[in-house]
Amino acid sequence: MSRMKFGTFMAPFHCPAGQDPVSAYQRDLEVLQHMDRLGFDEAWIGEHHSCGNELIPDPFMFITWAGPQTRNIKLGTGVVSLPYHNPLWTADRALFADNLLRGRFMLGLGPGALPTDATMIGISMEEQRGAFEEDVDVLMALLRGETVTAKTPRYTLQDARTQYGAYSDFDIVCAAIASPTGPRAASKNGVGLLSVGATAKGGFDSLALHWDVMQERGAEFGNPPRRDQWRLVGPMHLAETKEQAIEDVRHGLDDWADYTQHVLAAPHFRAAGATFEERVAWVNETGLGVIGTIDDAIAQIERLATQSGGFGSYLLLHHEWARPEATLKSYELFARHVKPRFQGTTDRLEKAVAYARSRWEELDQRQADAIQAATDRHSAQKTAAAQSGVETTRG
Repeated sequence: MSRMKFGTFMAPFHCPAGQDPVSAYQRDLEVLQHMDRLGFDEAWIGEHHSCGNELIPDPFMFITWAGPQTRNIKLGTGVVSLPYHNPLWTADRALFADNLLRGRFMLGLGPGALPTDATMIGISMEEQRGAFEEDVDVLMALLRGETVTAKTPRYTLQDARTQYGAYSDFDIVCAAIASPTGPRAASKNGVGLLSVGATAKGGFDSLALHWDVMQERGAEFGNPPRRDQWRLVGPMHLAETKEQAIEDVRHGLDDWADYTQHVLAAPHFRAAGATFEERVAWVNETGLGVIGTIDDAIAQIERLATQSGGFGSYLLLHHEWARPEATLKSYELFARHVKPRFQGTTDRLEKAVAYARSRWEELDQRQADAIQAATDRHSAQKTAAAQSGVETTRG
């Protein structure tokens, strides 16, 4: 398994509705800039057109705006709601973004998460997931440079091909929440999988479903799945103490939970609990995420590695449960203390400390003796020089 990567999955949520979108977008950008400075690997930005709480309608536009204002972090569409778009134009935009970002682009695909989005453009929920699988096949052919002729109820392509070439061999993933649609499309086309909110430890094991489909369909189509291309998404908010973390999320956890319970018509992505205390327990006790400490975060990722059998990236589901300064602090704690645990970036440092400790008593005494010896030599030389001067004067 290669080095584990870390990043964020940013819908982004701005709950409750009614906040100024300009300042909301600026906060999103500042989170990405903060994560970039902290050494996070990647950020995925969503596409939503309704419900008033998830405010970015075009992830391509957002990430190409954020690109020049960050340095190293990779930026991806998390995700493009593929059935909403002609796949030829999606291919063009992806390849264009890859060229603009010069290798920092990633492409995430999904069927669309908000039923109100699909309803407004006449796509039924019953056809949405089948349409997605069909469209991924078409899109992948276009990205490979093939000429495609295809006809569906949503578009017609006649000898279609993109005129753009890729700048890099960018990552492509399909998102999955509860259904097998994402892993079906990913495994058929040999791309990565992004499992959103599938981290709970009790009841139905979505992670097992996702990977079982990847293995079964991957074998069928000659695309054995790679665990290093599997990304898991879950929410966390960290503070120095669990009590402080819980106090921090009083700011916005209830508003976020209310959005998932009463505005977003998505039963597979819904908070539980009617009180603040019940909602905190839902996050922590189901294993969905962490409201707690560095140690809690480490334990969560270790548990997920065991439960899943191994994965390549963990993405923090971005939310505004806490105020901006506490949110940035949470990312900092994760970067400083959790991320190195799984990336091995401090292993040699810790070995250096252990070695120094093992030799401390011996070397400390030798150092003191060496300093004393040097001091004694200096004193002796001064004394000898003084005596030599006296004898010269007498002579």
